[in-house]
Amino acid sequence: MAIDREQKIRIEELVKNILIRRMGNFPEDDSEVRNAPFHHLFLRAFEDKLKKFNIKTPFLIALSSWMHGLNTSLGSGFEDLAHILSGGFKRKFTGQSALNVKKTQAVNIENIIRELKSGEIVPDLKRENELIFDFKEDDQETRSLGFTADNYIENNSIVEAIEIKSVRPNSGEGRGEKQKILYGKAAFKLMNRNKKINFYIGFPFDPTASKSTDYDKERFFKYLIEFKKFFDPEEVLIGPELWDHLSGSKGTMEEMLEIISNVVKRY
Repeated sequence: MAIDREQKIRIEELVKNILIRRMGNFPEDDSEVRNAPFHHLFLRAFEDKLKKFNIKTPFLIALSSWMHGLNTSLGSGFEDLAHILSGGFKRKFTGQSALNVKKTQAVNIENIIRELKSGEIVPDLKRENELIFDFKEDDQETRSLGFTADNYIENNSIVEAIEIKSVRPNSGEGRGEKQKILYGKAAFKLMNRNKKINFYIGFPFDPTASKSTDYDKERFFKYLIEFKKFFDPEEVLIGPELWDHLSGSKGTMEEMLEIISNVVKRY
């Protein structure tokens, strides 16, 4: 079993809390959003397409707002699930908590980003690590780009961070995410010379898959705008790959979905 009894209890409690919050504000009628003139006018352009769903515009707006709230709750929930499975936690390296990098590391990072953006090179995790982990002790330090690790783990041999994305990134976001990850790895290495440094970007599921626990990294990269230009497949974890990595065991996503399903049935 990938998930032990204590983790299962914590996951059940997390799911229950999300359900209770979302049940409490489910739109039972359209009274709170009756006056939405701008939405109403724009939606008139889609009247023919909306007819088959037989849903009034005000209720559609209310339901959309509720779904946005559910997506937000699930986004935080994915981070909590990661913490439960791995023993990690969220950590911010911004503002006063921002880290330093060597100037040579910063120059190499900006060169990598420029070359990736122009298409001069393709993403290569091994090459990039060699460039940003190589620095002279007497080189001057400069402030790193601020970043947040949604799931942070550190022990005697490794420092690992994962950025968890619960929605499809916007166009051009790949460049910023890659830059942040490179600075994060460089800063971690400067502080932990003898430890292995990993920084991943993770997606809780593959929306392009036909089955809930399937994923296809090549197809998923095509779905993400410009991510293939900036990311090596080895630094991206998708669906079951992410959850198995966090727990250290196979079949974690299947177990989690079963736990969630059982809680939903009860509530």
